[in-house]
Amino acid sequence: MKKLSLLLLSLLFINVLMAQTDSVQAPKVHPVKHSLQAGMNINQSSFSDNWNAGSLNSFAFGWYANYLVKYKNKNWDFNSDLQLQLGYVDNQGETRKKNADRIFYDAKAGFILSKHWNAFGSLNFLSQFTDGFDKAIKSVLDPTQDSLPLISSFMSPAYLTSSVGLEYKPLSYAWMRFGVGTLRQTFVLNESLSQQQLYGLEKPGDKLRNQFVLQYIFNFDKDLNKNVNFKSRYTLNYDYFKSGKPNAFVQLFNANLTLKATKYLSTNFQVNIIKDYDQSHDIQWSQVLSIGLVYSISRD
Repeated sequence: MKKLSLLLLSLLFINVLMAQTDSVQAPKVHPVKHSLQAGMNINQSSFSDNWNAGSLNSFAFGWYANYLVKYKNKNWDFNSDLQLQLGYVDNQGETRKKNADRIFYDAKAGFILSKHWNAFGSLNFLSQFTDGFDKAIKSVLDPTQDSLPLISSFMSPAYLTSSVGLEYKPLSYAWMRFGVGTLRQTFVLNESLSQQQLYGLEKPGDKLRNQFVLQYIFNFDKDLNKNVNFKSRYTLNYDYFKSGKPNAFVQLFNANLTLKATKYLSTNFQVNIIKDYDQSHDIQWSQVLSIGLVYSISRD
């Protein structure tokens, strides 16, 4: 009788365990993956009046925000990438100047053709937040920022690029786009800048320029380890109707290396290179090294 009771209890216990196992559901997989990263950078230096090495007191500050959204199902691959950045530097005896200013947004919808190939349509926007001044030209009477000529502003220029073509994704962190049908639109909405016929405008007073171009993009975004991320993007635009002319090609490159010391403290190194004959006959480049606070949140 005792053996029978023990056997029944054992069977009951096993049945309860099996019931609990069946009730455990697989973790829910979210169809939308997104990540948000926002940060603030501050840099300050000060010196006594008798500092023999000779330096200026300075204070630099800035902020940035990156928001990435991805969605993929059996037939479609969607991607949305927003990048914002603005920074200033104050040097003793000088007016405040910008050291970073960028508005970037890229949205893509891809129809999956095979494991590595998509047919895509995309929309890309690039501009800046505030006025920019030509630091190479200074007034003899008043060498301050207010006397420098205005050279750029919000939506002056701004670039809106619509593209269709093929996308190749050999790796989860790297892809290439071949935009065989691409419309690149340049906006210069500031009246004084449009009157100067800057940024490739056809005639003074124009505020919009349309270009039909061939576009190639290579994008790389990978966590090298738990605390190190490297991302870069190279864009080449070739104007079909400017063949043989110096402004036929426009090339853009940006790279960003982020090293997280702690959950909320990071170091960021950024490089931007622009080769655009309609902006400047020489290569433009900028480099920013910053240390600051960062907040990240993601859902896979």
